[in-house]
Amino acid sequence: MDNQVLKTEMMRTVKEVIAKGPFSDTWDSLETVRIPKWYQDAKFGIFIHWGVYCVPAFGSEWYPRNMYTQGSSEHEHHLKTYGPHSRFGYKDFIPMFKAEQFDAGEWADLFREAGARFVMPVAEHHDGFQMYRSELSKWNSAEMGPMRDVVGELRAAVEERDMVICASSHRAEHWWFLGEGRKFDSDVNDPAYADFYGPAHGSPGPEHHWDNYLANPPDEAYLEDWLLRTCELIDKYQPKVLWFDWWIMNLAFKPYLKKMAAYYYNRAAEWGVDVAINYKYDAFPVQAAIFDVERGQLSGIRSLFWQTDTAVQKNSWGYTENQDYKTSADIMEDLVDIVSKNGALLLNIGPKADGTIPEPEKAILRDIGKWLEKNGEAIYGTRAWTIFGEGPTKIVEGAFTDTDRASFTAQDIRFTTKDGALFATLLKCPEDGAVKILSLGAKRPVTAAVGIGKVASVHLLDGGKALSFTETPEALQVELPEGYCSEYAVSLKIAFEA
Repeated sequence: MDNQVLKTEMMRTVKEVIAKGPFSDTWDSLETVRIPKWYQDAKFGIFIHWGVYCVPAFGSEWYPRNMYTQGSSEHEHHLKTYGPHSRFGYKDFIPMFKAEQFDAGEWADLFREAGARFVMPVAEHHDGFQMYRSELSKWNSAEMGPMRDVVGELRAAVEERDMVICASSHRAEHWWFLGEGRKFDSDVNDPAYADFYGPAHGSPGPEHHWDNYLANPPDEAYLEDWLLRTCELIDKYQPKVLWFDWWIMNLAFKPYLKKMAAYYYNRAAEWGVDVAINYKYDAFPVQAAIFDVERGQLSGIRSLFWQTDTAVQKNSWGYTENQDYKTSADIMEDLVDIVSKNGALLLNIGPKADGTIPEPEKAILRDIGKWLEKNGEAIYGTRAWTIFGEGPTKIVEGAFTDTDRASFTAQDIRFTTKDGALFATLLKCPEDGAVKILSLGAKRPVTAAVGIGKVASVHLLDGGKALSFTETPEALQVELPEGYCSEYAVSLKIAFEA
């Protein structure tokens, strides 16, 4: 079918779905959406940055932009390794992206072993290459490169293992992502590849410098294409969460965001499921979607459910040959901190171009899974308590702060609650086995505020052993088992007298 005819038919369907469903394309209507209970219970998901950018494996997943940015290390690396950009451009990596070792079942088994409850592959990154079969563009993984519908295969494997499939779209940024290639002799200027490289209209300014984000708004044709690509993704794969990167903040997107959200929420109503949209900064009204903080956390409890997206790698989202990894312990501690503040953690991995997951990333995921197998009762299905915790270590709030905090201590404790029990998780195991929970001292105002009675029992989730404890005016004092030692956080389950 002719592409324009197809788009006309798809736009007609979009309008019909919006007109007939319970949600209209107004903020007032969209702010009545229900936050999915499954999402609030799940707490932990896997993000997957995997695409053509994993072939050069240099710098970061921004290689396709930076390789065309004169003066950058990626630009110089590209010249030395692959030659002039007019002869070997980003498109020429696609045949090298073979994914010959990709096994969706193996990936899903690992994610399940890690304790993840939802999985979010990047369906399309800034580079414009779709990781799923599309009727709107031939530049996709089913027709080029891997010759496989990656999102489709992952959906089948993930749902077979009782996890929830989600998807992210970074299509908005493609408007300007390859614009630096316009400034010199490169294949971005070749009309033969305009349907892949796209508008390449330059840049809204340095990334994350919001004073420039209004610059260079996309035109109507591009915005319509963005909407239809998103609706196609919704209909083909029925993701239960849609994640969007930051540039949908551009005001030109606002009418299209409302149409997309109404379409998505109405489709979900047809399916009989609860879905959610993730957004950053102020792209959506706070009750119309789920707030997401990139590589950062919040300093306190947020009344509305929220999410952190971060990565096992400090330096990149996609695979590179020189990854700088976080420790398993740091990631688990951040998970506990985030959940105590009414949030969820979306943790990214970066597979290699051949479809294998790097061994250090497998090890991190397995460490998390082993910890959750013992301590998951303090995470899954819980809700924030009256206070999130106590202790000396301060969280630097906001995006891109995930490596800014000092190390947590044994005095840093985080609280969650479920079914009348209170869970206190020590972010570090005390060397002497002595635990003091100041927030549960008899003199603390919080004790009276929540109406809890005397402590009836304290159990160590790791093994279920009952622990000896003493209530004093200053603190609840608990003794860990003699000789007990954990390199990871330690969760206690506290029950109260009726």
